[in-house]
Amino acid sequence: PLASDVDLEVLARGTPGFSGADIESLVNEASLIAARRDKERVEMSDFEDAKDKVLMGTERRSMIISEREKETTAYHEAGHALVARLVGPEADPVHKVTIIPRGRALGLTQQLPTEERMSMTREFAENRICIMMGGRVAEEIVFGKITTGAGNDIEQATDLARKMVTEWGMSDDIGPLNFARAREQVFLGRDMNQGEEFSEDTSRRIDAEIRRIVTEQYHRAKQLLEESREVLERMGVALLEHETLTSDEIETLLAGRELEKRPKPDPRTDDEAGDNEPSRPAVVPPVSSLGEQEPDPEPA
Repeated sequence: PLASDVDLEVLARGTPGFSGADIESLVNEASLIAARRDKERVEMSDFEDAKDKVLMGTERRSMIISEREKETTAYHEAGHALVARLVGPEADPVHKVTIIPRGRALGLTQQLPTEERMSMTREFAENRICIMMGGRVAEEIVFGKITTGAGNDIEQATDLARKMVTEWGMSDDIGPLNFARAREQVFLGRDMNQGEEFSEDTSRRIDAEIRRIVTEQYHRAKQLLEESREVLERMGVALLEHETLTSDEIETLLAGRELEKRPKPDPRTDDEAGDNEPSRPAVVPPVSSLGEQEPDPEPA
């Protein structure tokens, strides 16, 4: 049975491309999580945890993380979330941000689209790069250092900028030309002896444009976070305390208000938690040991 707080619209926005089998797996996982928590109905929090597990893997709460790394992760994800909130309307709204490790990730900032999107504008692509740079910039501003935690962000930002320049014609200097064909692999039918389809000068201009796009968005993210340094600090502290922040809680922090106290999240969300579960009453009363049988009842 579903609880009244389950929002199927939000679940649909967070699971684009799911097949029927994927949805069945999500619902089954949510039911298991609710059962482990001794609930009579499946709540939205159970679906959220199930969705995260299906998409990113099991929570790794037992993973040993130093306080310094946990703090770095908190401000890194706070940087992503805050930039995503400040870049403007041409960006998907933030759904939640968490520093609970899952799979290979130490944290996550999740954005959900408000509508089905088949294409993106140049502003939307630039905003995505700016959001990706937010984590690294936050580390620099707060700690004065950079870590390897932004490696995946930099890779995705560079790849997106390259597509903007070479495939989508979103560079004023390069123009509406496609230079992606020359990068196709030989095993897809390309001629091994075929040379580059553009000059070295064009290659340098492409590289310069990719660098310009990423660098500009990096400086833009830095300006946004420096102007909102106080909010960044509050979000980092709140993440360290609560581990997960919802969109409403992010709005509360942006408004300068304090978050309401809430109970610690239940760690019993995965199969590994079974050993730590408290003992439950048996469904069937335990059988008396041999030699200790109950006496026969007295006749009426």
